[in-house]
Amino acid sequence: MEEDLIVSLTRQVKEEVVENYLNERQLLHLQMEDFQEEAEQTRGLARKVGQRLARMAQLTINPQPLKKFLESIGVPLPAFWEKFLHVETPAGVRFIKVRSLTDRGKFRKLLLEAYQRLQERMSDYQKKYEELQSHCRAINLNIKNFQKNYDLLSILQFLRSLDTQALERKHFLGENFTAEELSSLDTKLQINTLDFQKLEIPPPLSLPFSPSVEQKLAELAAETFRKHEREVKELLLQRKK
Repeated sequence: MEEDLIVSLTRQVKEEVVENYLNERQLLHLQMEDFQEEAEQTRGLARKVGQRLARMAQLTINPQPLKKFLESIGVPLPAFWEKFLHVETPAGVRFIKVRSLTDRGKFRKLLLEAYQRLQERMSDYQKKYEELQSHCRAINLNIKNFQKNYDLLSILQFLRSLDTQALERKHFLGENFTAEELSSLDTKLQINTLDFQKLEIPPPLSLPFSPSVEQKLAELAAETFRKHEREVKELLLQRKK
């Protein structure tokens, strides 16, 4: 009688451990779902920033001089950002209004303002990117603590010790383990840390703004105006409409 009581109490304790395990695991999954939504929002923000790079490419008519300019100030373009140099019509960016006595001067101001706005948006994106990295580290720390607090092997052994009917009747917190799933419980219950690299979130560009950068932008504007004066004037006319 006493032995049966001990067995019963032991089983109740193990069931409580399993329920606690599944409850905390469920909470971690909710955190991970929120993180995935945040990651998708960050990808969307990166695309919006990219459209401002596309606007600069549109202004310079030919994207190659713009690419060379960025490389000259120490900003190589990874594939994600470089693809925006080849977008014909930037979406979601407003026309920039500038004033000058000449088209040449107006275009110079336009290119400088476009770069400054790109830099500001990239800075905002960098903050969001770093917040996402911090969130990823926090969730991974929670996962590691979770793994440390529970002996998954013992939990698996207990679940496998139950007969199929008992296991299905228990229905631990909505986890209805069928006979077919018993052989893969270790995969079903395992929870792994997040791999930030696999999210494919593009790292932000470090865009400087200094007198030397402003001078190179002015030179880029002058070169573009000299080589593509007709196209530049057409762009300026479009902004008047």
